Amino acid sequence: MGNPVVMSIPELSSALHELRDDLDRAEEQAASLIAAVADQHRDSARNLVHYVAVRRRDLRPLQESMSAHGLSSLGRMESIVYSWIETVIETVDALVEGRTRHPIWGDLAGGVRTLTRNRDRLLGRVHPGGGDDAIVDGPGDEHGERATRVMVTMPTQAADDPDLVRAMGAAGMDVARVNCAHDGPAEWARMIESVRALPGRVRVAMDLAGPKLRTGPLEPGPKVIKVKPVRADDGTVERRSRVRLSAAPFDPGARLPDGIDAVIPVRALADVVQGDRLRLRDARGRRRRLEVVAVSEAGIDVECDRTVYYETGTPIGLSGSADAAPIVVDDLPEKRQHLLVRTGDEIRLQRDLTPTPATRTGPHRIGCELGDAFDDVEAGHRVLFDDGKIAGRVRDKLDGEIVVDVERAAPDGTKLRAEKGINLPDTTLHIPALTASDRDDLEFVAAHADMVNCSFVRSPEDVADLIGELNRRGASDVGIVLKIETRAAFESLPQMLLEAMRWDAVGVMIARGDLAVEVGFGRLAEVQEEILWLCEAAHVPVIWATQVLDGLAKKGVPSRAEVTDAAMSRRAEGVMLNKGPYIVEAIEALTSILDRMGGHVEKKRSLLRPLTSFDIDPG
Repeated sequence: MGNPVVMSIPELSSALHELRDDLDRAEEQAASLIAAVADQHRDSARNLVHYVAVRRRDLRPLQESMSAHGLSSLGRMESIVYSWIETVIETVDALVEGRTRHPIWGDLAGGVRTLTRNRDRLLGRVHPGGGDDAIVDGPGDEHGERATRVMVTMPTQAADDPDLVRAMGAAGMDVARVNCAHDGPAEWARMIESVRALPGRVRVAMDLAGPKLRTGPLEPGPKVIKVKPVRADDGTVERRSRVRLSAAPFDPGARLPDGIDAVIPVRALADVVQGDRLRLRDARGRRRRLEVVAVSEAGIDVECDRTVYYETGTPIGLSGSADAAPIVVDDLPEKRQHLLVRTGDEIRLQRDLTPTPATRTGPHRIGCELGDAFDDVEAGHRVLFDDGKIAGRVRDKLDGEIVVDVERAAPDGTKLRAEKGINLPDTTLHIPALTASDRDDLEFVAAHADMVNCSFVRSPEDVADLIGELNRRGASDVGIVLKIETRAAFESLPQMLLEAMRWDAVGVMIARGDLAVEVGFGRLAEVQEEILWLCEAAHVPVIWATQVLDGLAKKGVPSRAEVTDAAMSRRAEGVMLNKGPYIVEAIEALTSILDRMGGHVEKKRSLLRPLTSFDIDPG
């Protein structure tokens, strides 16, 4: 901005009065929209309209001048815009007129209290089992508890493991998230039964899958698991591989026991003892010998100093005992296949979801699970795969196919697997947010959930559709959370908020994965800030989501950047963790970080350049 010219006090007074006039006009123009919201949200809707009107202007020169005169810079006005500006006007006018400042009877903390009440209405109170000592951590927190609620995605094993759910609750889970894109009603019911049995009141959120664009299936690979020893740079074995042969039900996503490289399911365990030698031919026909190093109720632990490809149906015999019945490897999951995509390759996206072969060189062919999107795509539109790891552009539309030229991939190629996300940031999709499957799932949601997370909302019409479906099911007590994960959703957020505020309990989730791909990684930080500001103006709680402490949840060790990101999530009213083998440790770490940051992070002064993304059209 260079060196700004500082306005005089009379000039400031004139500029502020003009700004207040803008707010009055905006409120008058949006009167019908404000009148349509629920009674408890009317002041919040009015404040949202005021905030959008204020942010149409570039307020940075005004801010700099006010700071130069020792006045409020407007950088904290989101929650109560009109009263804040009125208070500043009274102060400036008193200076102009040389009189004593008259008190303004506006409640400058009222917006914060409203946001706190809306947070508690949607996300509930802090679960009594979680986190460090309860603390009062910010203005508007009336209960002396952690201000940011912790939402946790329920893994499949939670359906049959109440102890895991209890551990998640004890670690600090305030909201359990059940993803309708996975498992089914029977598993969801068992998960929720365990959540409802927790002490206190842990809320249940259910995520509707929505019209997610994903890659279709690939032809299955072999049913093998590769296990290898740890070797030094010169190839010598530093540590033999250690495998557990187990007759227990196999869960490929379960956390591995300490010191175990893989768990191999077998149909029955042989009568062996420590020190016995086992033999097999692996999937490549290679002879391998295994040493039994431990026998327990959990299974037989064996070690090997060679690479072994275990395959479904492989017999494992006892060395020196030709008569002993072999141990037989049980059913293993199919090895996931992939396309190896390089810059310059051609990818043909097809409506047909018949599994396609895994190819290592182009051209590649793969299905798209949302074929209706083909109708809206045009030549020249960008196509992004797997969170933007592969970027291409539509060259042509054929009968049932879209031809994409790959413009960016890793130098050695990028693996593209089935069920990976596809983003079309340049394409306006005429697809409703609620699919037929979502409408079916809403029957279960209405009966069992405290809130529903609506995926891929793009317009106020999508929000109205969801509200209509909930009303038809008599589910007025189910809160709604709008997941902001597309450029269209971000740009229509004010209108969607006003539509959502017809409902009682409302929230917004910043789904940063898809959103980053849609708006560009370079702009994600800016976009999430604007969402936080807008929702604070609407007094709508925000849930900060996607890849929070992901490394810790999945691998047991967080990155430094993840810890910093988790600390910054304290600025939202909720934060979501995804599932992983170390999810309990991730919950404990997150609640500790949030508790410690409570005394440090609240909101910060912002420079208010004009926001061109948002507007409110009263229609």
